[in-house]
Amino acid sequence: MERRKIRVGITHGDINGVGYEVILKTFAEPEMMELCTPVVYGSPKVAAYHRKAMDISANFSIINSAKEIQDGRLNVLNCTAEELKVELGKPTAEAGKAALDALERALADYREGGIDVLVTAPINKHTIQSETFHFPGHTEYIEERVGDGNKSLMILMKNDFRVALVTGHVPVREIPSILTKELIEEKIEIFHKSLKQDFGIGCPRIAVFSLNPHAGDNGLLGTEEQDVIIPAMEELKAKGIQCFGPYPADGFMGSGNFTHFDGIMAMYHDQGLAPFKALAMDEGVNYTAGLPIVRTSPAHGTAYDIAGQGVASEDSFRQAIYIAIDVFRNRCMEREISANPLRKQYYEKRDDSDKLKLDAEYEE
Repeated sequence: MERRKIRVGITHGDINGVGYEVILKTFAEPEMMELCTPVVYGSPKVAAYHRKAMDISANFSIINSAKEIQDGRLNVLNCTAEELKVELGKPTAEAGKAALDALERALADYREGGIDVLVTAPINKHTIQSETFHFPGHTEYIEERVGDGNKSLMILMKNDFRVALVTGHVPVREIPSILTKELIEEKIEIFHKSLKQDFGIGCPRIAVFSLNPHAGDNGLLGTEEQDVIIPAMEELKAKGIQCFGPYPADGFMGSGNFTHFDGIMAMYHDQGLAPFKALAMDEGVNYTAGLPIVRTSPAHGTAYDIAGQGVASEDSFRQAIYIAIDVFRNRCMEREISANPLRKQYYEKRDDSDKLKLDAEYEE
C-alpha cells in the first residue's frame, strides 16, 4: 500500500474560466493538505491574479519541477515561459495553449512517477486544438498519451450514482453507425471491471439504456436494440456480467429505477449526461475508467458566464480530488491482495474419501 501522501497533479485548465477559482477555494481549507499533496500545473502569476481578484485566502509554493514538491503545501509548478494575459470569460488561443502546456507537463511527470493521479480543471475544447491536440476532449487525448493501448470509458458519478457512455464526444448523426455489438461489449466490460477494481463492488449490477425511444417498440422506432444492444448483452451475461435492459432512458430515470443499480450504461453523451447533471451537477465528477492513470475532473465546464465573480462552487472539484484518492487507494489495495494468491486446494474426484488433497509438494 502507498505509505506517503498521494501526489495529486492538477492541470489549471482554461485560465479565463473558473479553474483557478475552484482550485484555490478547495485548497484554502487546510484539512485538504492532510489528505494529499497537491501540485497545480499552470502559472504562479495567473494563480496569484485569480487569488487577488476574488480575495481567496489560499497560499501556495512556486516550484519548477516535480523534484521540488513539498508536502503540506499547495504547490504550483510553472509550465509557461511567457506572460499570460487573463481575459476572464473569453475563449482565447493563448488560454488554449496554456491549458495544453499544463496537460503535457503533467502527463510527462506522471510517466516519470512524479505524481500519482491527475485531476483536470475544465478546458475549452475549441481553443486547445493544435498540431499535437486534435481530440474531442481530455479523455481521448489522455488515452492516446498514457493509455498503454487500453481503451477508456467516461463515467459521470456522484456517490453510488454512476453513468457511463458507450459513445462520447461524437456528433449525434454518427451514433447509429458507430454503435456496434463489439463496442457495447467493450465498454460494458470496462465498466464492470472498473466497478469491481476501482470502487470495490463485488458483483456489479449494470443497467443498459436503449438507443431509441421506448426501446424501439419492437422495431417500430428502430432496430438497434434487437440488432446490436441485446445480442451484446446476451454475450456479456454468458461471461457472468450482470447487465439488465435495455431500458428506455426517460422512464428509467423518471421512475427512480436508477437507484437499484451500481451503474448505468448510456448509448450516447446527452442521453446519459443530461439526467445526470440535472440530478448531480454540483458535486458530480467525471472519471476516466479503463486506463492505468487515475484521472478525474469536475462535471462542469469553464463557466465563462460566472468567471471572475467569485461565485463558482468548488464542490465538484473537491469531490474530484476525493474520488481520485479513493480509486488510487483501492487499486493499491487490490494489487496487494492479489500479489501472492494462495495455491488452489481441491478435493480429488477419484478419491471417495472427504480428505482434502493438497499439491504434491505440500504432502508428507
